[in-house]
Amino acid sequence: MLIALSFAMFACFIYLLISGRMSAMTVLILVPTVFALIGGFGADMGDMVVKGIRTIAPTGVLLIFAMIYFMVMTDAGLFDPIVKRIVSAVGGDPVKIFVGTVALGYLVALDGDGATVYMITLGAFMPLYRRLGLSLPMVACLLLQCTGVGNLLPWGGPTARAAASMKVEMGDVFTPLIIPLLACVAWAFVMAWIFGVRERKRVGIIEFNSAQLLEARGVPGWKLYFNWALTIALMTSLVLELLPLSYLFMIGAAIAMAVNFPQYSAQQHVLANHAPAILSVAAMLFSASVFIGILNETGMASALAQSIVGIIPEQVGPYMAVITALLSIPVTWLVSNDVFYFGMLPILAEAAGHYGITAAEMARASLVGQPVHILSPLVASTYLLVSRLDLNYGETQKFTIGWSVAASLIMLGMSIVIGVIPIHR
Repeated sequence: MLIALSFAMFACFIYLLISGRMSAMTVLILVPTVFALIGGFGADMGDMVVKGIRTIAPTGVLLIFAMIYFMVMTDAGLFDPIVKRIVSAVGGDPVKIFVGTVALGYLVALDGDGATVYMITLGAFMPLYRRLGLSLPMVACLLLQCTGVGNLLPWGGPTARAAASMKVEMGDVFTPLIIPLLACVAWAFVMAWIFGVRERKRVGIIEFNSAQLLEARGVPGWKLYFNWALTIALMTSLVLELLPLSYLFMIGAAIAMAVNFPQYSAQQHVLANHAPAILSVAAMLFSASVFIGILNETGMASALAQSIVGIIPEQVGPYMAVITALLSIPVTWLVSNDVFYFGMLPILAEAAGHYGITAAEMARASLVGQPVHILSPLVASTYLLVSRLDLNYGETQKFTIGWSVAASLIMLGMSIVIGVIPIHR
């Protein structure tokens, strides 16, 4: 019953999301609620959703205060020097702008957090996108490639889960994948060139002065240096995890607000200006907690994972590493990383072990789907990206999915070529 319920719920969810018949927020709340009632979980729905809210709350606080921090910094002119340098380097050429977007996206993605990639990169490039009228779905697609690969760094999450689940050293999982990951990086730059050529044909190359992109902010010099020092300190603290990430952004946002807008009225004005964007992300994020709570607590996620494992015939055992890699592409979109890596991967690895496929090889194979996982409705930071670009969530999924699947297949192909994932054992 749980298997049928989970498949039906996802089918309904995907249809409503992609068709655009309902907003993502509405779908995330109503679809799991209806299917929980159908499954007879009505009495427990409240507790399930509360658990989902508890799961998502730290990320929600992180995104809300990260948005406040970077919006304050944008108003204070932190990114103005970057924009000036970028404009002087790329001018009004869409190809160069998209290549620059990917380059900055990957640089920021080194901290392993998608929210900072979106806030910093969009803070720097948004004036250029708007001035030239470039395709924002293309921008979203490129940045999702950056976070999909950045998420695979040892401190990003999935790699640590895979290593822990298979009880192998982090280096045995991540180090052999460096070349396949670099192939994905190269693919993102190819995408940037393809998108840039398309946009160059559509809008052409526009010549303009960088001063046209920037408002006259009149920020004193010492505040600019202070803001950069604060941002670097904050990013360093995030990587070192000196405090919980959400608390670090709360502290950073408070300091940034107090220094750059010391008057109470100015602080209220800044918050009022950015409240609609922040509220949109928060509403979407906490709507996802309904979906996450009901999916996990009803047992639908586990049942879905087990059913997928159950349909794999024994005769394909020697190909289990490649099968796991291919399964990870759709399955990590459907279920959380925890369910996949701690619930499903050990079962797949046990079957693969009978044919001499090692735990480290299975861990590597399980990571192939991460460029697609970043599109999952269970990934909170994607709501931030969609909101900041004012895009439709379902349309963004449709536009990006093919390119992200290609990235996963490139990662798998390169892994097979260099021998870090075996085709047959």
